[in-house]
This record gives sequence, structure tokens and C-alpha cells, in this order.
Amino acid sequence: MSSFQIVPLPSETVQRIRATRRDDFGNAVVEQLATGYGPCRVSLRPFVPQQDYRLLFSYSPFTRANAFNQNGPIFISSADVAPYPDTDRFPPEIKADKANFPLSLVGYSADQHMVFTQLVGNADVDELLEQVLAERSDIAYLHARNAEAQCFICQINRR
Repeated sequence: MSSFQIVPLPSETVQRIRATRRDDFGNAVVEQLATGYGPCRVSLRPFVPQQDYRLLFSYSPFTRANAFNQNGPIFISSADVAPYPDTDRFPPEIKADKANFPLSLVGYSADQHMVFTQLVGNADVDELLEQVLAERSDIAYLHARNAEAQCFICQINRR
């Protein structure tokens, strides 16, 4: 078992977005044919461009407002999909595709202050997560983000 847990988008958020077609900022959710790989923040699987339909909306993964609270656009599949099940390892399809998913890790303290950032680059993200969590007791959780677009992919909690 790893020292971390991968956390996809909360099911309550997904249900609310699907039911209301509004994000938490009052914006209308946009349904569109995938033009890029995403990924879906529920299944944590890439989209198939020009085949899959996705919902675009603004999302903040934070629980309280402060200077580090970053909201931005994310996608979920327009079809009902199961949440990512293998939470002991980083999603392999994202991990394997460094060209379409350049990753950065951002670590936060328990009071939601940013205390760590690192580009994953060519490193193995699972090994890097284990190392960072072993060395940095001040990190309560991390966010995986697209290093180019800076959009939120998933949260990584300590076990």
C-alpha cells in the first residue's frame, strides 16, 4: 500500500454539476465534443478527442477562501462514469503520457497554505509522491496539476 491516496472529484460535486448545469461560481456548464485529452476528473482517464463529450466548468478544490485558493476550468465526462478506483497509484494513462499530461505537484499545509511545488518532468510520479510525503511532514495533501495549463487534475491525500 502506498503512503498516499488519489482522490478524484467528489461525487457530491459531480451530482450537483450534472443536476444544476451550473458551477459553484454561477457559470453555466458547457457541454462540448472533446478537442483535447482532458482528463475526466472523475474517472481520471483521458478523453478521446473528437469522440467523447465532456462538461466544462470552473472548480476550486479548496475548502476555504484564502490567497492560495485557485479555481479554474476542468472537465468531466458528459456520460456517467465510475470514479477512479485504484487510489494507491497515480492514474497510469496520465502518468504514461507525459506529452499530453505534463505534471506539477503542489503541496499544501493543513491550514491550506502552499508549502511545496515541483515539476514532475521525467520522474516517476508515484515514486516522487512517496519521496515528497516521506521528506515533508508539513504537507497535508497535494494537488496534481497540468504544468502547462495549471488546471487541477486530482488531490493526493496522505494515508
